Amino acid sequence: MTIDNALVMILAGGEGKRLYPLTKDRAKPAVPFGGRYRIIDFVLNNFINSGFFKIKVLTQYKSDSLNKHITRGWTLSPFLNQYVDLAPAQMRTGNDWYKGTADAIYQNIFHITDEDPRYVCIFGGDHIYKMHVDQMLDFHKENNADLSISGIPIPIEEASEFGIMEVDENWRLINFVEKPNYRPKSIPGNPNMCLASMGNYIFDKDILLDALNRDAVREDSSHDFGKNVIPMLLGEGKNIYVYNFAQNTFPGMTEAEQGYWKDVGSIDAYWQANMDLLSYNPELNLYSKEWPLRTFNYNYPPAKFVWEEGDRVGMATNSMVSEGCIISGGGLSHCVLSPKVRINSYSSVTDSILMENVEVGRYSQIRKAIIDKNVVIPPHTKIGFNRDEDIRRGFHVSEGGVTVVPKGAIL
Repeated sequence: MTIDNALVMILAGGEGKRLYPLTKDRAKPAVPFGGRYRIIDFVLNNFINSGFFKIKVLTQYKSDSLNKHITRGWTLSPFLNQYVDLAPAQMRTGNDWYKGTADAIYQNIFHITDEDPRYVCIFGGDHIYKMHVDQMLDFHKENNADLSISGIPIPIEEASEFGIMEVDENWRLINFVEKPNYRPKSIPGNPNMCLASMGNYIFDKDILLDALNRDAVREDSSHDFGKNVIPMLLGEGKNIYVYNFAQNTFPGMTEAEQGYWKDVGSIDAYWQANMDLLSYNPELNLYSKEWPLRTFNYNYPPAKFVWEEGDRVGMATNSMVSEGCIISGGGLSHCVLSPKVRINSYSSVTDSILMENVEVGRYSQIRKAIIDKNVVIPPHTKIGFNRDEDIRRGFHVSEGGVTVVPKGAIL
C-alpha cells in the first residue's frame, strides 16, 4: 500500500559524540552497521517497506559520506512522485545552524508547505530497529490525534536515562519529562515498566506548522521537540497520544524481534549490537525476505576463502563476511566484515568489526576491536590485548574494553 498524504522528514544531522572516533569524519547515521549497511538504512527501510515514498533526509554535521550513500543507494521513481531527497542545512531562516530538533524542521518548513501533506512523520535517523510505520499512522488516525509519539517500554529503574512519557489508561499523554530524577508513573497495567520516547513523531500538518512558528519566536526556547514543543502542546490541551512500539508487528517478524530497538550511541552499545547479529536466533534478523533491508550495492566479487595447508587455513566461524573480502590463510571468529577486507595468512581476528578496505597483515592478532575503513595493519601486530599499549598508540579504548582504530590510521 502506498501512503500519499504523508511527508517523512528524517533528522540525520547528529554529531554522535559518544561514537567518536567512528564519527570523526562522518555523521552518526552514516556509520556502517552489520557489515554492509549504514545506520540510516534501517529507518529508510522502515518507511519504504511501510509504503511511505516521500522522504526528506535533513543533514548537517559532516554529511559527505551520508550524502553519497543516499544519492547512490536510495533512488526512487520521480515519475511516480517518489523520492528520498537530501535536505542540507541552508540557514534559510537566519545565520544559525540547527539549534534543536524543532528548529531543524522549522528551517525546512518550506518542504512541508510545498508538499502540503495531511500528516508529517518526523523520525530520527540513528537507531537500529524494524517498524511497520503505517500501524502508528493508523493509531494516530483512530485517536484523532494532533500528535502521536512512539514509546518503548523500559524498566522503571532506567527512567533517568530517557525522555519519559506518562499516559492515562487510553494512552493519552498526560506528562512528558526529560530524564526524571524521580520514579515516574508506570505503564497502565504494568507497574514495573515506564514509557521512553523514541523521538519519533507523527503530526497533523496544521498543528505542526502552528507550533513551529510559535516556538521559533520564543527567546527562552531550546527549539527542541522534547524540551519545548511537546510540553507547550501538552499544556494547551492538544490531543497527544503515545503509540506502544512493543505492539508493532511486521511481515516475517520473529518472536525475538518484537519490540527490538537499539540506540547504538556509544562504542560499547554499537559493538554489542553488531555482535548480537551473529547469534543463531538474533534479535534483529537481516535475512528476512518479507521485510527486505536495502542499501547501496557494491559491484564486488563474492567473498573468497583460500589456503588449507597445516595451520595456514582461511576460515571464518560465527561471522558475517561481506562481498569483496578475501580470507587468505587467516582465521576469523565472531566477527563482522564490511566489503573489501583482506585477512592474510596465520593471522587471528576474534570478536571484532572490520570496516571497508581493511587489510590485516600476517601473524597479526586482533581481539575485541573495531577497525575503521582504509587501515592497513602490519604483520605481527597485536590489537586489543593490552589496554595501555593500545592507548599509547593513539587508539581509543571504551569503558567496556573495545579498542577502536580510527579511519585511515597509519600503524
